[in-house]
Amino acid sequence: MKIAAVEAIPFAIPYTKPLKFASGEVHSADHVLVRVHTDEGIVGVAEAPPRPYTYGETQDGIIAVIRQIFAPQLVGLTLTEREVVTARLARTVGNPTAKAAVDMAIWDALGRSLDVSVNALLGGYTDRMRVSHMLGFDSPEKMVAEAERIVDRYGIRTFKVKVGRRPVELDTAVVRALRGHFGDTIELYVDGNRGWTAAESLRAMKEMADLDLLFAEELCPADDVLGRRWLVGHLDVPFIADESVPTPADVTREVIGGSATAISIKTARTGFTGSRRVHHLAEGLGLEVVIGNQIDGQIGTACAVSFGAAFELTTRRAGELSNFLDMSDDLLTVPLRIRDGELHVPPGPGLGIEIDPDKLDRYRADR
Repeated sequence: MKIAAVEAIPFAIPYTKPLKFASGEVHSADHVLVRVHTDEGIVGVAEAPPRPYTYGETQDGIIAVIRQIFAPQLVGLTLTEREVVTARLARTVGNPTAKAAVDMAIWDALGRSLDVSVNALLGGYTDRMRVSHMLGFDSPEKMVAEAERIVDRYGIRTFKVKVGRRPVELDTAVVRALRGHFGDTIELYVDGNRGWTAAESLRAMKEMADLDLLFAEELCPADDVLGRRWLVGHLDVPFIADESVPTPADVTREVIGGSATAISIKTARTGFTGSRRVHHLAEGLGLEVVIGNQIDGQIGTACAVSFGAAFELTTRRAGELSNFLDMSDDLLTVPLRIRDGELHVPPGPGLGIEIDPDKLDRYRADR
């Protein structure tokens, strides 16, 4: 079965409330639906979320690189020539979410053609994951109320708290308020999105030393090489590298250089093929791993849970699989549901999801 066409369709779905963090804020899911068509009529899908403030990609840029560069190189390849696909995509610098979406759509098409789930193709360790919810910038009172709503409605009890503002007391007060309200009934970790200096990061972590945090993530920029190594050497919790490790080579550099002790895997950034390489590298190095979120919609979340549930290592911690809850709608015929703090892998071949044509017509941005 060969690739006959690669399609990139822009769409925009408003958020019910913006997600705010140190490197930006998101008001609308201005994403790209990627569809890989085969010569036998099977169509695989995935989602590319532009993050210009992180990787430099825009919605228009993703569409252009897929249509003008990637599609002509991939048409005619079979669905099993994934290493050839990876090599050809690698000729183009950057564009991580565009490459990831193409890769995952090919995996989806392969699973559909074989009548096997992507989760099973990857490893099939389990069919579900515990869920972690991200809390964006707000006042302590509002963030506690948001967490309470998420606990009550969805049973989620792990929270990633966005930090990185100045002064640092704005964020340490939020984390302290969450721990004070919920006690030890929830898990907490923090993500700075590179917003603090190394010195500010250490001061903040010392102020939160009694709050039993699981991790600290990207508190300061990776290009502050000495400062970051100094910071990681002074922490007593794992330090997660996220946007600083978009490739396995970056993972190696950060870990061997002493700038990280844990890794966030985002399928929206490394697809299934690249994410599997990062997973195996982390497994070999003995690193903690979390399944991260690129502020994915439900399509991207289906990809993330399919991958995360496929391996034992990635199921040890709750995955960041709930940001679609803040979207006003989505494109799936059967929406994802989080129950009792867990998200199940959608049943069925491939990713187990279907695109609602009426919703796509309503939200696509090229008409």
